[in-house]
Amino acid sequence: MKFMKLGTKADTFYTEQATRTLISEIAADLVIQINDITYLLHKLQFPLLPKCGLLQRLCYDSSDSESVSLELHDIPGGEEAFELCAKFCYGIAINISAHNFVSALCAAKFLRMNDSIEKGNFVGKLESFFNSCILEGWKDSIATLQTTATLPEWSENLGIVRKCIDSIIEKILTPPPQVKWSYTYTRPGYTKKQHHSVPKDWWTEDVSDLDIDLFRCIIMAIRSTYVLPPQLIGEALHVYACRWLPGIPKLKSSGSSVSQTEESKQKNRKILETIVSMIPADRGSVSVGFLFRLLSISIHLGVSSVTKTELIRRASLQFEEATVSDLLYPSTSSSDQNYYDTELVLAVLETFLKLWKRMSPGAVDSSYFLRSIRNVGKLIDSYLQVVARDDNMQVSKFVSLAETVPSIAREDHDDLYQAINIYLKMHPELSKADKKRLCGILDCQRLSPEVRGHAVKNELLPLRTVVQLLYFEQDKGSKATSSHKLPKPHEILLGAKDRAATTRDTQSKHSLGPAKEEFNGEEIRERDKQKTKRSDGKLALNLEKKMVIRGDIEETQSEKGRIVRDESSSSGKVNMDPKKMIRRARSKSEHGVKK
Repeated sequence: MKFMKLGTKADTFYTEQATRTLISEIAADLVIQINDITYLLHKLQFPLLPKCGLLQRLCYDSSDSESVSLELHDIPGGEEAFELCAKFCYGIAINISAHNFVSALCAAKFLRMNDSIEKGNFVGKLESFFNSCILEGWKDSIATLQTTATLPEWSENLGIVRKCIDSIIEKILTPPPQVKWSYTYTRPGYTKKQHHSVPKDWWTEDVSDLDIDLFRCIIMAIRSTYVLPPQLIGEALHVYACRWLPGIPKLKSSGSSVSQTEESKQKNRKILETIVSMIPADRGSVSVGFLFRLLSISIHLGVSSVTKTELIRRASLQFEEATVSDLLYPSTSSSDQNYYDTELVLAVLETFLKLWKRMSPGAVDSSYFLRSIRNVGKLIDSYLQVVARDDNMQVSKFVSLAETVPSIAREDHDDLYQAINIYLKMHPELSKADKKRLCGILDCQRLSPEVRGHAVKNELLPLRTVVQLLYFEQDKGSKATSSHKLPKPHEILLGAKDRAATTRDTQSKHSLGPAKEEFNGEEIRERDKQKTKRSDGKLALNLEKKMVIRGDIEETQSEKGRIVRDESSSSGKVNMDPKKMIRRARSKSEHGVKK
């Protein structure tokens, strides 16, 4: 960083009881009060008044031998800036750099140290240094613009802000091969020795040191040129957010303490809302993971509903590109005992589905949009497998998120079954009602044979789900094997009456004789087929009525007693123990898998 040295004399200023003076044989005749500091100086013996037009005017009515007292509390830059001007008048050596240039120039302008007062004055030297050194450098321009925040009105009126911004934008728009100045670039794994070419985002880290208002001025000016791609603008916003916005764990730890003051919260809220307002409209200008991070922080900071809605909308547009790690943000709500913020994911999912349903039917049927919603469905099922391990995850929130995914979004229910199985393992104390509600979202027909075979042997599943699995397993086998039809669960429990009726029909058929049998045989076979279809159609309802949960065994046993009494007159006793029936079906399923 460049600097300018002025003056040659040694610094003879010293402090005594909040009074600054310099070692001199001449008595001080000019007293200047600035805030809490008093300066004892000289009017004519040293070139202080000849170089300062303001002091000349204030001391105009006083005689040469008269001591004058002045108060300059409103001087820009305070006592430090005034002392630089005083040392310049006394010829004491001073160094001017980008860090103290703004305050020195503003104070010199305030004291009217122009060339019109005396040639080669302080203002002229400062302006020359500004134009030839500061504006020509990259980091000097950044540092100078950063210091203008302490004197915004003076800096704006003197044109310092505009000139620094113009210089910075000009360098940012310079093609990377032509960048010759020093810059800060600390990306993980990047070393300048290994990379000889300048990265396209070389400027993002240095610019992120600026105040949010100055940063916004630069970003909006760059966007108006349409030279840089939206992704590069988005990268600059991402770097700035990482530089200034606190992380989620820090937010959660400080949210309940006094350290997170309202002033700090308001500052972070302004930064986040400003960043969101600058995100380019182009899809993919920022990553979906970055959008989810901003959304999670916004919930804690309490940003405006407009900002939150915009973040949800932008995240939903790129939801299919997300990974599970992009969604894993801890809940920032003090009332929510869950570790993961499922409400955030649910809000984005619901907005995604609304946007997806607005598309025309022709567009929805296309392979692109089908693939899009399938990716989201797989993402949610994978996310459920992670949040299922949360000990405090409520069944209602788990089911609500799973049910929000439409049927078309899942090719099968294998991933959903894995999520449910993990939840059951991690929550062994789950009630029967909650298990029923949890497994009610599972469609047994959409499980692969391997997963269905695992589910049949899963002791964690409720009895209703196991019976449904057994039915679909045997129903599938009965359709594939026509020569040897396996007994179905409903035939074991409720088929006694049907078999008795079939027996009576068979006996009556034999009593008609050969001629009648030949005439009505086709009609009888057709009637039997229709009876079988009606019986299969009522299967699901009968199973739910007879075997809902393991606590309904007594009801099943009473039905078994009735069936046994009807069956005893014609076919003898039948063993109808439901537990043994399920055990035999599971053993058959295992035997089928082994074969």
